[in-house]
Amino acid sequence: MGAYSYQAINEQGKKVKGVLEGDSARQIRAQLREKNLKPIEVEAAAETGGKKKQSAFARTRVSTADLSLITRQLATLIQSNLPLDEALNATAQQSRKPQIKSLILEVRSRVLEGHTLANALGEAPRVFDELYRSMVRAGEHAGFLGLVLDRLADHTENSQYTQQKLKMAMIYPFILVGVAISVISALMVFVVPKLLGIFENSGAELPVLTRALVASSDFLTSYGLYVLIAIVGLVFAFRHALKDEGRRRQYHGFLLKVPFISGVLRAMDTARFASTLSIMMASGVPLLEGLKISGEVLANLVLRQSSMDVATRVQEGSSLHKAMEQSGEFPPMMVHMVASGEASGELETMLERAAKNQERELEMTLSTLMGVLEPLLVVGMGGMVLMIVLAVLLPMFNLNTLIN
Repeated sequence: MGAYSYQAINEQGKKVKGVLEGDSARQIRAQLREKNLKPIEVEAAAETGGKKKQSAFARTRVSTADLSLITRQLATLIQSNLPLDEALNATAQQSRKPQIKSLILEVRSRVLEGHTLANALGEAPRVFDELYRSMVRAGEHAGFLGLVLDRLADHTENSQYTQQKLKMAMIYPFILVGVAISVISALMVFVVPKLLGIFENSGAELPVLTRALVASSDFLTSYGLYVLIAIVGLVFAFRHALKDEGRRRQYHGFLLKVPFISGVLRAMDTARFASTLSIMMASGVPLLEGLKISGEVLANLVLRQSSMDVATRVQEGSSLHKAMEQSGEFPPMMVHMVASGEASGELETMLERAAKNQERELEMTLSTLMGVLEPLLVVGMGGMVLMIVLAVLLPMFNLNTLIN
């Protein structure tokens, strides 16, 4: 059976779209007629032999929240002893988004063709990454697929929660900076020239602050659009330059040397590394394979290379904590906790604790940063407005003095 997307007319004469599963397009049309729908178009959502459909399936993307929901539903159904194909079908029926429904039904069709679930998920790598597929593969081999999927759901939910915290922490400063730049630019371009034009016509010598404000206002009025275009061009050029892996590695290395940013980036990636490795080991994935996969989830290329070096040293016979210590990129506390876990035989537990410790440290660091940054932004914006007000008022005081 395969997934078919359709367009049909309902009883009210409105066009409806959706995805159904069947053996052929003819069967799908019959299903639509049973539902009092008049089929207009029925086509396969993805065909094994069709490169175009296959590539569309491979390019499918879903949000972290949707992936977490899919994984949680599938884990619950499998732990209820429901067969895999029925669990996939029920998960697809629960989704209201046609894209996700089509994706799950395609995975089910691959499973019915004899593929393992991990191999079926591999045809949509942008949705199910290497970590996801490796854990599913380990769960299938060990016979604990439902438990592994449950852990995966926890992992995706925690990742989503962390991303939301970071986004929410940065929303207010970005809005404040945007409002400050907009207000000050509007004052400089539209308000200040009209006010200061009065003093310029008087022939009196203007104060230094006022002359600087006039020069800035003239510059923004004449070249503001070009400056904006130049900034946008530089941003696009910078992003294009970072597509080269060598330049991106140099940039990532530079970020790790910036005093405050380096601590935030290191805490984020090392926490992700420890959490991923803990989940992999708890799911039955061998340590060496888990190290290689955990390294791939790191965003910073320098730290990713360090994790690959750790995997190489472990493969050569070194203990994990010594390999991490030799890399010099992992926090000492994490190294000590890994050493304790290796000595006690509870490595996955200690890795999980190390990940939580890094996440708490990251959260405290971000809270401190926001607590300092927000007042500084307010003071900076107030200072800019104060300078504009003084530049306008000083000529008024001079005129009053001359009149008196």
